[in-house]
Amino acid sequence: MRNLNRKVAIIGGARIPFTKSFGKYARISGSELLTAALNALVKKYGLDGQKIDEVVLGTLIHEPTAWNWAREIVQNTALDPHTPVLFHARACGTSLDSANTIAMKIATGQIESGIAGGTDTNSDVPLSVSQQLSWRLMDVQQAKTTGQRLSALLKINPLDFFRLRVPDVREPRTKKNMGEHTELTVKNWNISREAQDELAYQSHMAAARAYESGFYDDLVFPFKGLEKDSIIRPETTMEKLARLRPAFDKSHTGSLTAGNSSAFTDGAASIFLTSEEYAKANGLEIESYYVDGQNAAFDYVGGEDLLMAPTVAVSELLRRNDLTLQDFDFYEIHEAFAGQVLATLAAWESDSFAKEVLKRDKALGKIDRERLNVKGGSIAIGHPFAATGARVLAGASKILRENGGGRCLVSVCTAGGMGTAAIVEV
Repeated sequence: MRNLNRKVAIIGGARIPFTKSFGKYARISGSELLTAALNALVKKYGLDGQKIDEVVLGTLIHEPTAWNWAREIVQNTALDPHTPVLFHARACGTSLDSANTIAMKIATGQIESGIAGGTDTNSDVPLSVSQQLSWRLMDVQQAKTTGQRLSALLKINPLDFFRLRVPDVREPRTKKNMGEHTELTVKNWNISREAQDELAYQSHMAAARAYESGFYDDLVFPFKGLEKDSIIRPETTMEKLARLRPAFDKSHTGSLTAGNSSAFTDGAASIFLTSEEYAKANGLEIESYYVDGQNAAFDYVGGEDLLMAPTVAVSELLRRNDLTLQDFDFYEIHEAFAGQVLATLAAWESDSFAKEVLKRDKALGKIDRERLNVKGGSIAIGHPFAATGARVLAGASKILRENGGGRCLVSVCTAGGMGTAAIVEV
């Protein structure tokens, strides 16, 4: 395989407004959400009827009958139907890792252009029957005579039709959900409730300021009557956040609340990457460059913290690119929970963590908190699982363009004890 080691240009992103699940996007499929985000990107960059070399899309949950889900979505857009499509999944890091997949292909010279995207909705999840009932129904379908069909039907317990299986966000190996795991993490790292509420408050304030300044005007496109993210609460206060009760550990030791945790969210996002040559040939303004990406995983079943793998992904990125944690102008860290972000920052400041986990002589050190999630984070904006990576990456790219240059570190924690990180620069 040839490796041209070309620079990877980020042209920009487009998404639909994020909103709380079971609300404005109820009864709307993830396919429709992502189709809308992709069509917004197509319109933004004049890609109507054009063939893109690779589109990589993902989601956590989709209909089991949609075996060619990603390809079908692109067929519903204004892109040339000759565009090849790949389905990709890495939990909450899906669309960031999709962008990384495209970037590697562009860098090696395999392709010139690519689109990454993701979507998730909790409002339209597929329900399934038990495995036992599924087998019985298959026996009915495979029966060759009326007698065999009746015999197979009589073996079915009618009550099984009411024992539907609903997709759950619990880790199958620990039976704990992300919030329960993060409660363990914040206790391990002595993260206070007040500190979590403060980070959540700053997330809402930053997102509100970003909308007021017009930052999201060319990133978020109207859909189904919504023109902006609906979860942002500019009116919230530290006092209001402090009054909320713990959502996971309901004892006096619990500190994660609905206010300092990301909400169940419906939405979709996409981002367009190309080679420099493609951008110049097609008159596209380059917003920034995708420099490098890295994935990592923690043994959360063995006792490691579920959402802390980005600490290792970032460390490896820094090592490979000969950078320090302080060599960045901005930091975009996905806020699954305020406590998870604060624990990540604490881990980077820990000498013992550096030696035992990161295999370094000393801690990575502190970051300037004024440069963290400057346009709001997932607590305020929302977290539609597989859409978050593209949302964060597109935001990081535009931040750098508006800054007139610089470097941004992107970090996304994921279910399954994984983490995805990337470096963007101008």
